[in-house]
Amino acid sequence: MSILEKQPNTSSELEADAHHCQDDHEANLHAQLHTIHLLDGARVGATFLALLLGLAILVTTSLAFRDYNVSRFATISSDTAWLSVWPDNSAFDLKPTVALAVGAALVVFANVVALTTHHRFIRTRLAAAHMPLTFLAPFVGLVTAIVSVILFYVANQSTAVDTLPSWSCRWRFLTTTSPAPPFASLCRVGHAGVDLAILIIPVEFTAFILAGFDAKLQRTRLTKRTFARWQPTF
Repeated sequence: MSILEKQPNTSSELEADAHHCQDDHEANLHAQLHTIHLLDGARVGATFLALLLGLAILVTTSLAFRDYNVSRFATISSDTAWLSVWPDNSAFDLKPTVALAVGAALVVFANVVALTTHHRFIRTRLAAAHMPLTFLAPFVGLVTAIVSVILFYVANQSTAVDTLPSWSCRWRFLTTTSPAPPFASLCRVGHAGVDLAILIIPVEFTAFILAGFDAKLQRTRLTKRTFARWQPTF
């Protein structure tokens, strides 16, 4: 046999190459798993932040409705009922504030469900529903926040009908005592609720994008693990 003739690879060399490829594959899977954990943690953080913002909106709208109801009914039942503290129902629209409250309730509910399914025990029991819920929660929060903000600004542009924030802000410089409505406080609370709803939009959008990257990496990792099972071993 000529010394220039190519020698076949020995079984030990093939085994070493196989182990080297397997080590590279495991290292790649480990790096992907680390990235998935980072994305998952960031998504949970965004979900928790959206939950806090939703709770804050519920608090602000509850305070606004409390002050409105107290002052409205107190004015009607007192000796000063002739004084129109609030406009007539035909010229007064509470729907934007109601939309903020309903939207915040939906945001809170969706994100509580998403955080609950993130728990390891529930995640294993609801493995099939975990990934859809990670998309559903930020999608619900994003849509409800956008709708609430649009309703508020559309209603606030009307010159014929007042809203709770617009009427309160118009009389915010008026000094009042209980049971008269604290217009300055109602004005601040009303705009705070809308500002919080605007903040929810980028937070929920970020959570939605992170859920998409997380799902893509999970699918890629599952595909590689399935492919690795069919690789020959030496």
